Formats: sequence, structure tokens, C-alpha cells
Amino acid sequence: MDSFSQKMLLILFTSLGVELGASLVGALAAVLAGGPPLRTMAKLAYEIKIWAIVAAIGGTFTTIEVLELGLFEGELITVIKQILYIISAFAGAQLGYFILSNLAGGR
Repeated sequence: MDSFSQKMLLILFTSLGVELGASLVGALAAVLAGGPPLRTMAKLAYEIKIWAIVAAIGGTFTTIEVLELGLFEGELITVIKQILYIISAFAGAQLGYFILSNLAGGR
């Protein structure tokens, strides 16, 4: 996992997996508890997006630390990479939310 593009894909799919997994398992819990699974899945998909992003980028403190060092040490490439990693995590979470909201009947 040395290359930039490989890490971008890993972050994107990790975020997507957290979003899909949490929402689908939550819907299963709703079925077992006698609740509405599709409504629960849609609600969880919306609420879990930020946590999917944080999980995918490996925690916020590391990212903020790298951004700080990049800004104050003048390493613009490092800052750009971190911003692209964050965008990749956002894209994965949004893709998962889009898939689940369409599966649940739209919003």
C-alpha cells in the first residue's frame, strides 16, 4: 500500500464499507426488534456518514497533525494529499448513502 492511488482507493472503499455495513446490520437489528428495517436503514445511512469518513481516514487527529505539519513546514504536496484523502473518504460515504437511500426508496 505504498502508492497514492492505492491509498485513495483503500480510503474510498473503507468509507463505503463502513456506511453499507453499519446500515445493513442496523436494518437487520430493526427486523429482529420488530421495527421498520428500511426506515431504520435510511436513518442510519444518514447518521453514520461522518463516522465512516473518520474511520476511513484513520482518525481525525492524525490527519489534522499532518495538515498542520504540511502547512507550517511548507510541504504543500502533503497538504494536497491529505485533502484528497478526505475527499476520497467523503466520496465513499456519499456513494454508500446514495446506494442505501435508493435501496430504501429514495429520500
